[in-house]
Amino acid sequence: MREILGRRRRLRFRRKERTARLDAAVTFAAEWNWPVLPGAGLRATTRTATGVACSCPDPDCVVPGAHPYDPGLLAATTDERMVRWWWTRRPDTPVVLATGGAAPCAVSLPAVAGARALAALDGTGMRLGPVVATPTRWSILVAPYGLERLGELLYAKDSVPSSLRFHGEGGYLLLPPSAAGTGQVRWERAPLAGSARPWLPDVEAVVDALVEASTSTPGGGSRLAY
Repeated sequence: MREILGRRRRLRFRRKERTARLDAAVTFAAEWNWPVLPGAGLRATTRTATGVACSCPDPDCVVPGAHPYDPGLLAATTDERMVRWWWTRRPDTPVVLATGGAAPCAVSLPAVAGARALAALDGTGMRLGPVVATPTRWSILVAPYGLERLGELLYAKDSVPSSLRFHGEGGYLLLPPSAAGTGQVRWERAPLAGSARPWLPDVEAVVDALVEASTSTPGGGSRLAY
């Protein structure tokens, strides 16, 4: 009896997760005009310590589940019908945001450095938009920026830690409530409830704090796991 009840609870939880992913993908695309597509996702395996591996053909994928695969990144869309079609047929796949263009960009860094950066920005009274977190990395969403603009910002720095990632034109980012090989993707700073479209800071406003936090965090300078 306990086994039956446990199975039912697991099935209810899984249905709830699937519904949450579909609802989130529709909100991002149809309400916020953020282009999304399904990610590669995960599959069970005995080859890894975590018991999961990427669903893509690469047995040594370094970002399991956390990247586009089929369809490719160029398929990202804001069309609600397409989004519903994808997640109705593949309800367990993560939600991937295609960054850049008119869509949000992001800067990501190791989780410990991310927590330091947010504390520093909060201390200045800086207004932040959504922040996405995984167990290993945090990503600060920012207004769209071009490569030329970003290059000028980084050129002015003495050094830029290799652990920083810039998700701009042609890039992508996993959004909640997805799951990657490193664990659950969640909101560290969630968009305000009822937002027509979340407000985003300019990259200039946050990049100094992110570089400083990454540089000063022990052991945080080279960790690139998603």
